[in-house]
Amino acid sequence: MTTVVEFTPGAGRNAGWQVFETGSGLCVAEGPWGPGGSLEVTLPEADGDYRVLVSSIDTEHGWGYDRGESFLLLEAAIRNGRAEIRQRRTTMRQLRWRTLPRQAGQLLIEPWQVLYNNRGLIASMVERDIRGRYRGSFGNMAWTILNPLLLMVTYYFVFGLVLQTRFPGKDGMAGFPLYFLCGMLPWLAFSEAVGRAPGVIWEHRNFVKKLVFPVEILPVNLALAGLCTSGLALIIYLFLLMATRERIPPEALWLPVYVAPQLLLTMGVAWLFAAVGVYVRDLMQVNGFLLTLLFFLTPICYPQSSLPEWAWPVLRRSTILKLVTGYRQLFLENTAPAWPEVVRIWVWSLFFFYLGYAVFRKLRKGFIDVM
Repeated sequence: MTTVVEFTPGAGRNAGWQVFETGSGLCVAEGPWGPGGSLEVTLPEADGDYRVLVSSIDTEHGWGYDRGESFLLLEAAIRNGRAEIRQRRTTMRQLRWRTLPRQAGQLLIEPWQVLYNNRGLIASMVERDIRGRYRGSFGNMAWTILNPLLLMVTYYFVFGLVLQTRFPGKDGMAGFPLYFLCGMLPWLAFSEAVGRAPGVIWEHRNFVKKLVFPVEILPVNLALAGLCTSGLALIIYLFLLMATRERIPPEALWLPVYVAPQLLLTMGVAWLFAAVGVYVRDLMQVNGFLLTLLFFLTPICYPQSSLPEWAWPVLRRSTILKLVTGYRQLFLENTAPAWPEVVRIWVWSLFFFYLGYAVFRKLRKGFIDVM
């Protein structure tokens, strides 16, 4: 499908065109350079909304539209093999201001559309990730349960038995493990996903380079796989709770109030780290240290009273700490959620969710070039 446009570049310069998907901003086609005049622009065959930028270009300075020069913009809506085209002269600055409200609205909706439209692919990839992680080992899928269990036992041995850490007023035989392991539940889901996020695009670079693939779901797969691990740890914890307290408090039914923003927070940070990790390979090496630092700064394996006074005003704002506190209130203190804190958790989780997606959406255009 082609259309002819008139465009004349400056003296001694060539003219060219590029086709971008309106929604994703990805460049899907580029035409040959020429002296200008009548240019034949080839539009994609697939239905969708596209932008064609017809601009001056030269080998020394690149595209004129990148330097603020005016260009010819074609907005093409292709449906059932037919194209409806509107064209106008504009600059990138004018285009950004004109489309800012629409882009903001699109950003609010787009991540949910990505999750819904690819829900089947996400489910199958999460299942394959969990199964493939332990395939070929003697324990096979049993390691899905053994890994969080062994991790919990290790931390309990170090902090509960060796260092004899205690929570105030919880000095019974099961006091420390109950409070410590309860704090580990949200941390396991978060740390597993974020720990793998900086390398996930490199790990699946063949999908990025060779296939038309929704790369946005790769960090989502990590977040959901981490949530599955945390879910198995939760089952183990509930058995421990029944064995020591002989009941599961009814307040535990409020758990989705914390799990939902926890998942949003994890996806947002995973998107952010996955995108930055493509360009900054060192993030894969530093990430383990950052997570270790965050773990020990969060009162999971020790009481909040052990924090120095100067640190508490800063650390108490941590969303991870608020999640840990919320879990303990439900399972161990038999209290309903503190709704002002729940609102703050949701606000910050949504902030990181959209921030991570916006950064990933912005940086993914260069993934192929970097790889």
